[in-house]
Amino acid sequence: MAAQSLGLEELEARVGQEVGVSSWVAVAQERIDAFAAATDDHQWIHVDRERAKGSTFGGTIAHGFLTLSLLPRLLAEVISVPGRRMSVNYGLNRVRFTSPVPSGSRVRGRFTLARVDRVEGGVQVTWSVVVEREGGERPCLVAEWLGRYYA
Repeated sequence: MAAQSLGLEELEARVGQEVGVSSWVAVAQERIDAFAAATDDHQWIHVDRERAKGSTFGGTIAHGFLTLSLLPRLLAEVISVPGRRMSVNYGLNRVRFTSPVPSGSRVRGRFTLARVDRVEGGVQVTWSVVVEREGGERPCLVAEWLGRYYA
């Protein structure tokens, strides 16, 4: 999937619109284990396959923060912003982990441009993000994510 190219000026014209949907990304147990190792979060529901079989989820699930950490990768498939010197994560106004992501699932991101505000040297964008799990009835994550693009 090729990301659509939107310049800083073009972003303002897209406020209120869904800009795009990423492709599906696999959340395999190996990714969950690597995230646990990187963050020192080894809670059994994420890494203990045998114990997790007896849980209400029937197996291991991804860390909510793992799902959240996929946002930059998912967004990179949706848009590119040419003419920028750099981009930075600026934070989050709201994040909810609304349903589990079982090991072996695939997720994708839906990105709606909620706001564009001018800041010194560039723009601050507010993305309304919904991460869906393939075959899931509800989103697994909803967030309001802020980023800055500097010209």
